[in-house]
Amino acid sequence: MIGLTPDITAVNVVRHGVLDLTFANGVRGEVDILDRMHGPAFDGARTPEGFAQVKVDPETGTVVWPGGADLAPDTLYERVRTGVWPDTGVATGRAATS
Repeated sequence: MIGLTPDITAVNVVRHGVLDLTFANGVRGEVDILDRMHGPAFDGARTPEGFAQVKVDPETGTVVWPGGADLAPDTLYERVRTGVWPDTGVATGRAATS
């Protein structure tokens, strides 16, 4: 992607594993991220109770969970914007822009 990734400004849990993200430039969409939450940092965040504790960190402009787990905002932005995970080139799930 060329340029700076807009910060995530709002996050809502749609259901376990799926977030509704809003970016500073108005782009908004749902992202199924459970399969992208790898490693021990995400152990708590992968549970339904832990996943529900997601919030936006205004300093980093991305989503975070207790314990320090986070996801790259540029990857999330591209997924929402294009419907494709940048590292796979394959569209999955539902993405929308406004």
